[in-house]
This record gives sequence, structure tokens and C-alpha cells, in this order.
Amino acid sequence: MQNKGVIVFLTVIITALCLYYLSFTFVSTGVQEKATAYATDASGNVDFAKRRGYLDSIWRQPVYNFLGADFTYQEIKETELGLGLDLQGGMHVTLEVSPVEIVKGIAGNPKDQAFNQSVDEAREAAKTSDEKFVDLFYSAWQRNNSGKNLSSIFATAANRGRISLESSDSEILEIIDTEVENAIDRSFNILRTRIDRFGTSQPNIQRIQGSGRIQIELPGVDNQERVRNLLQGVAKLQFWEVAEVNEIGGALDAINSSWVADNKANSAEEEEVYEEGMSQEDSLRIALEKQLEQIDPMNAGGNDVSPIYSLLMPNMGLAYELGDTMAINRILKNPNYSSLLPRDIKLLWGVKPFVTEDGAEVMELYAIKAPRGTDQAPLEGDVVTDARQTLDQTSRPAVSMQMNAEGARKWRTLTAANIGRRIAVVLDDYVYTAPVVNGEIPTGQSEISGNFTLQEAQDLANILKSGSLPAPTQIVEESIIGPTLGKEAQSQGIVSMVAGLVIVVLFMVAYYSKGGLVAIAALVFNIFFILGILAQLGAALTLPGIAGIVLTIGMSIDANVLIFERIKEELRNGVGLIASINAGYNKAFSAILDSNVTTFLTGAILYALGQGPVKGFAIVLMIGIASSFFSAVFITRVIVYWMSKKGEKSSISFATPFAKNALSSLNLDFLSKRKVAYLISSGIIVIGLAIAAINGLKFGVDFTGGRSYIVAFDEPVVPSELKVGLDREFDGSVEVKTYGANNVLKVTTSYLINEDDDASNKAVEEKVKEGIATVTGFRFTEDAENLSSGQFAITGSSKVGATVADDIKASSAEAMLAALVAIFLYILLRFRKWQFSLASIIALIHDTLFVIAAFAIASALGATFEIDQVFIAAVLTVIGYSINDTVIVFDRIRENIENRGTGKLVKVFNDAINQTLGRTLITSFTTLVVVIVLLIFGGEVLRGFSFALFIGIVVGTYSSVYIATPIVVDLMKRELEQEKEAKKA
Repeated sequence: MQNKGVIVFLTVIITALCLYYLSFTFVSTGVQEKATAYATDASGNVDFAKRRGYLDSIWRQPVYNFLGADFTYQEIKETELGLGLDLQGGMHVTLEVSPVEIVKGIAGNPKDQAFNQSVDEAREAAKTSDEKFVDLFYSAWQRNNSGKNLSSIFATAANRGRISLESSDSEILEIIDTEVENAIDRSFNILRTRIDRFGTSQPNIQRIQGSGRIQIELPGVDNQERVRNLLQGVAKLQFWEVAEVNEIGGALDAINSSWVADNKANSAEEEEVYEEGMSQEDSLRIALEKQLEQIDPMNAGGNDVSPIYSLLMPNMGLAYELGDTMAINRILKNPNYSSLLPRDIKLLWGVKPFVTEDGAEVMELYAIKAPRGTDQAPLEGDVVTDARQTLDQTSRPAVSMQMNAEGARKWRTLTAANIGRRIAVVLDDYVYTAPVVNGEIPTGQSEISGNFTLQEAQDLANILKSGSLPAPTQIVEESIIGPTLGKEAQSQGIVSMVAGLVIVVLFMVAYYSKGGLVAIAALVFNIFFILGILAQLGAALTLPGIAGIVLTIGMSIDANVLIFERIKEELRNGVGLIASINAGYNKAFSAILDSNVTTFLTGAILYALGQGPVKGFAIVLMIGIASSFFSAVFITRVIVYWMSKKGEKSSISFATPFAKNALSSLNLDFLSKRKVAYLISSGIIVIGLAIAAINGLKFGVDFTGGRSYIVAFDEPVVPSELKVGLDREFDGSVEVKTYGANNVLKVTTSYLINEDDDASNKAVEEKVKEGIATVTGFRFTEDAENLSSGQFAITGSSKVGATVADDIKASSAEAMLAALVAIFLYILLRFRKWQFSLASIIALIHDTLFVIAAFAIASALGATFEIDQVFIAAVLTVIGYSINDTVIVFDRIRENIENRGTGKLVKVFNDAINQTLGRTLITSFTTLVVVIVLLIFGGEVLRGFSFALFIGIVVGTYSSVYIATPIVVDLMKRELEQEKEAKKA
């Protein structure tokens, strides 16, 4: 075999990389186990606050040494294969930056009645429209101000230089759009900084492109109210005078002396470490190390703690290594030491670390001049009217800042009093920059220069503007998953994966003998590669992600089935073992490639257009397809060649006795039944869609908007009885159903659907609690893990605003259309005949409609499944699976046409179906078994997903034989008849 060495080399490298990245996960798990043990008392109760404190204490401490390289716990958490919210609990939030206040701010909050009426109309329209707020505002403005230009409102003194009375409406709208976009960037940066300081492990924050929304995931948070306040709080921008080190040196000496004295007195054992003549700095270092040793027993003796002012940076003030900041914070928060600071000084950290010449990461601590007890800065950020990234006189990135008249007056006084000194720009109590004042600034126009990169200058400009244009954020989508629900999901996911793997292993060995063992080796490599690559990408494993792995278990077998069936076919024709192996791999390659590419395309589209769990599923699906292609085609070839190195005398076999000739001599006339198949398919689809039109489909909160709550009781509760009672409270806008167990219910309501404010969210939640308590007589408790008699708890909740729901529906439709177009073009490119492309698309539309019809029929029969984002992922997966099946048949048709021509078209197509039927049935069986496992063990979250896949796999197998292939025959027969008539003429 050629290139065997390359394949072995790549396999070794990929395996080593996967082991390396997965090692961080094992280390992280060990650290968390130690944290749990540290926080567990003698009775076995875990103090979660103590556990969190333990992990915080070692956040920047080395906990893993790999070949001489030290990794802190923070670096471990950033690199490990984490768990998604659905597997460990936490909070998912989508925030929307309100453009209303931005538009008002640019206009200077005018009293103009028509302007404010237009803003109000646009705000109402935005609740149910997909259009941008700015476009809605302009439409309302044109209705309310016929013939009046926007410049009459927006040409204010604050906008001088960019908007004048001569500015056109289009120019002003472009400026407003830019300001809205900058406000989103500004909010994103502020939120990212706040979240980094929040203390949760592996937070994830990202902008949703094409919208004013920011999506945030916070695993493991247990104080949702604090998160809401943190995320929705208005940014506070201030300008403070900075005290230099020599002005507070005496206070720091006093803190050092007091700290050392206190630690000397702690115990006789500690006194022994203070030798005669030891410097104050050295004694403080030992004291800090002792303190950290008490906080972090596992890292005793491994700390390198800087004393309180041991590292002085020229013109930079106080700076400390990252690993020391937590210990220093503990000192400064202790009133016994903080009281020794001057009454007009408070200490604030810089917003991010910088790297010294020797490569150390350090944080600067700023001494801010502020009278104790007051938070009023000499100058507040609301005086800034504009800030933008510019270039200074040396063409280096700088920031230009403009203030209003009041700000200019105060700025002049402040800069005159601080020439040669620094003024700090502070946002949310973190210092973003502290430039030196070179001279009095008589106007409100200033330039801030320094060693900025272009991006840093742009970020600073956005920060400065956070005080000028208020851009409040509101939560438009929220999902809370309790730890109990997360643990249950973990168990369901693991059971599904293990059960699916065991069944596939047993079948492959029973059917393909030693060849089956080779396929299983490839499958093990495949799963290992998926987990390793996810770890390399820093991705989190979610329940839909586990579903993707389980599905990959079934689908990855397909390539080996294709190869082994080809090898068996060659062996039955009398070809030798080695030649059969070569032919099997070579002839199956094109079909494997085409089927994998088409499925990968659907995964890529899911990733590009999906959100949340759909995106997680798409990542796993794409990685699974790529790794299964490599392992099934290349790794197995190396193994098979090694097992057959004795040539024809090798003992390798590709079939057990009962499977040797199974499904090998079929000669069924499938195409003669194609009209019957058309009628059956049409009938079922029409019946299902008619039921859907009459009864409607059950759409999830993703598509309708609203709020849902997962409610756990200590004993079974009848959903219908609770619904009747809650309907009275919510005017009939409530849906109640069991959620995986008869003592767990999902309560969904569209009550106050268009209200996204906190007050409405709290009102609905309280109304749900009160309604449940009134109807059932149960009492609400926060402790979901220890329900006692007569109690209930909310273990999870989600909220989707109406506008977000509209966006999700639109993106889902885009995903479906994009998948069909991509597949049509790929099939056309590969098969060079439009008949194949058109037939494949018709078959895919058939499969999609069939799944929807099946959902409607199931609902009519009492089994209701929700249509949501995960359902769309299932349908797109069905599309990928179905085209995979169809392409296998098409590939054999193409091969037969090349060998025998198109003389007897129906026979050529029938032969192709019969020749691939063994592979089709075996692959469908293995995948179907895995999906049934998902359906049984996957839990309520994946119930609709699994049902859609179950129907889709059955129908996809059927449509590749009875829909796609017959349509190609009908289309090509017409073309051939037209060619014959043309020749006669």
C-alpha cells in the first residue's frame, strides 16, 4: 500500500495531540475532585461556597506540569473539554443592545413630539418585526413628518462636524447605524470584562452577527439575580486623579509592618521562619505564602508571592504578578490594613495584564485620589460627546476625545492641576488607561496617546463613548438549567453513547468477522479523535453534541460497510484476496467521498445559521464526519494490509458463514413499483399536512416566544389538572406536559410575551409559582436536590422574546434552503447531469415533508413532539443522511452506465439498487439502532430530535430506492426518447 508511512505518521501525531489536549480535562477533573473533598464536611455535606473559594484561590496558580511547562488552573479550564450548560447546569442569556436610547442620545433627547412618536412607533413595531430598529424609525418618521429632513433634529451642537443642516437623510441614517454598531461593540467589550471578573469557569460570550444581540453562557452559576444585574447594569465611566507611589509609600510600609507583625504572632511555628535581620519584604513574602498554603493545601510550597510593593515599574506605579493578585486583594479587603491607607485614596486594578521584559504577566494597581465614602469622580463620563480612533503626530494609533461645554470647563481645571501627573480613565471600577497630562487642555478636545495597537485604540474610543450614548441592554432570551437537570442529562447522554456503541460492536463482529473488528478499531479512533479535537478547539460537549457522537457511531460504520461489501463482491467473483481488498477500497472511495461531503455540507450550514444547541451539534457532526472518513478509509486500510501481509494465506475474513452470501443475489424489480410508491408517499404526506392544517403543529418556545419552566415535584402530578388550574391564572395561554418523568412537568406560557423587562420576567415566574401552589397545594422551595413531602422546585427555565423567535424561524428557513441549494450544486458538479440533482432535491423535499407529516399524525394520536431548533437540526441531519443513501445508489448507477451504457435504462438502475441494497440495509439498521437508543435513553430534551431522526432514516432509505432513483429514470427516459426522435428527424 502506498503512503502507508504517511498515514501511520499522521495517526500517531493526531493521537498524541488528542492525548495532550485531553490530559487537561483529566487534570481539571482531579482538581475539582480535590476541591469537593476540601469542601465536604464529616457528614458528607458539600459547602459549595467553600468549594468555589478553593477553586478561586488556585485560579492563577500552577496545577499541571507537562514536560517542564507549568499550566495554571485558569489555563487548564480554558483548554479542557468542558461540559455545556445542559450537562452541568448554568445560565444562557441573550442580550439585546437597545437602539432606542442611542437614537435619542444622538438627537440630544429632543422634545419634538413627532420625533418621540416615531421612536415609540418603531419600538412597538420592533417587537414583531425582523427589520432593523433604525429602518423602522425612519419609516415612522416619514409618516409623521412628511417632507421634513432628519437634519432638523440631528444637526445639534454635539454633532457639529459630522451632521449639518445640509446632511441628507441617508448620510444621517448611516451615522446612526455606525453608532448603533459601535454601541454593540462597546457593550460586548464591557460585558466581556465584567464576565471575566465574575469568577465562573469557561464563560462564553459572542456576538450574534447581523443582529444587535450578544449571547452569553455561564456554566455553573447559582445566583441568577446577580448575573442579571451584572449584565444589565449601565456602565459607569469616570476620570480620576492618580496618586504616585511616593505619595502612598508610607501607608504601604505601615500595611507591610502590620501584616508581618500579625503573621508573626499567629503561631510559634511560623515565628521560626523569621530570622534575625530578615528584610520586611522577605518576611511578607513568607507570610503570604503561608496564607496561600492555608487556602490551597494542594499547592503548598509552590507559590511565588510578591510583597505588597516589591515590583515598581518606571512611570507605571505598582504592578504585581497575576498569581499574587488574589492574596493582595485579601489584604486590601481586610479593614485592619485598608484603614492604614490615606482617607482620600482607593486602590483600583488595571483592566488587563501586561507582559514585562522578562516575560512575566503583571497587573497594575492604581492609587486613585477619592475622598473615602464618596464615589463622585471629578469628572463623569456623561460629558463625553464623541471619541474616535485617530493617529498621533508620529502616525501611531491614538484616541481623540470631545467633551461638551460643562465637561470642557471641568477638564480644563482638572488637567491644569495635574500637569506631569496621570489621570485615570475608569470604567466599572477598573482602570483602562492612565495617560500623563502634558499640559492644560483649554477646550474639550483632547488626544490620548500611548503604546496602543490599532485595536486597543478603537476599544478605548468605544469605552470613552460608553458615557456619552447610553446603550442599555435587555435580556431577550434566557435559559436556566439547574444542576439536578444537568446531572440527569449527563447520565442519559453516557447511557445512550455506551448502549449505541455496544450494539454496533456486536453486530459488526457477528456480520463481518475480523473485518468487523477492524471497523470497530476505526470507530474507537473516531470517537477518540472527536473528543480530542473538541478539546483542542476549546469547545464544550453538550447533550446535542453527545447526540452527534451517537449518530456518528451509526453513520461512521457506513464507509466500512461500503468497503467490505465491495470486497465481498470481488471475492464472490473469484478475485484473489489482495486484489479484492485493493478493488474494495478503490471502488468504494468515490461513493464514500460524495456521501461524506454532502453530509458535511449540511453540518456546515447548521453551524453557520444555527444557534445554541444546534451549533454545538453541528460542530460535533462535522468533526465526526471528517474523523470517520480518515479513520474508516485510511486507518482501516493500514490495519487490513497488516492483517493480510501473508497474501492469499492470510486469515483475515470479511464475513461470518451466515453473512457470506447474504443479500448478494437479489434481483428485485424495484422500479416497476415506482408509481405505487409515488401514490403511497403522496397520500401519507397529504394526510399529515391536512392534520397539521386542521390541528396545528406544536411549536416550541424557540419558534413562538414565551417562557417555559421545568418543575419537579416530590410525587407524580397530572398535567391536565395543572393546566386547567393554570389556564384560569394565565387566560388560557398555558401548556403543561410531562418532562421525562411523571413527577417532572414543563410549564410553557405566552403570557406577557412582548414584555422583556425584569419586572415582567419576575411577575410571570411568581405567577407560575403561585398558580402551581394554589392548584396542587404544594409549597415552593429553592432546594431542588432535596425535595420533601408536599414541595416543588423549578429546576430549569427559559425565555425567548417574540423578536428572537422570529429570527430563529427565519434562520431555520434559511438553513433548509441553503442545504438544498448546496446539495443540488454538489450533485450537479459530481454527476454532470441535472436529472440526478433534481431527483435528489425532490427526494429531500419528500423526506422533509414526510417527517413533518409524521409529527402531525403522531400528535393526532396523542404523542406530541415540539418543533424547535433541535427539530430543525434533526431535519437537516435527515437531509444529510438521505442524500448520503441516495449518492451511494447514484454512484453505482454512474459506474454501471460507464460500463454498460444506457441501453436498458431500467435494468441498469435496478441492478444498481440491488447491488447496493446490502450496504443500504446494513447501514440503515446500525444507524436506526443507535437512534432508537437515543429515543429511549436520550431524555426529554432529545425526544423530538430522536423521533425525527427515526422517521427520517426509515424514509430516507425508502426514498433513495423508490423516489430519487425512479425520478432519474423518468427524467432520463424522456431525454433519451427526445434524442432518438431528433436522430430520426
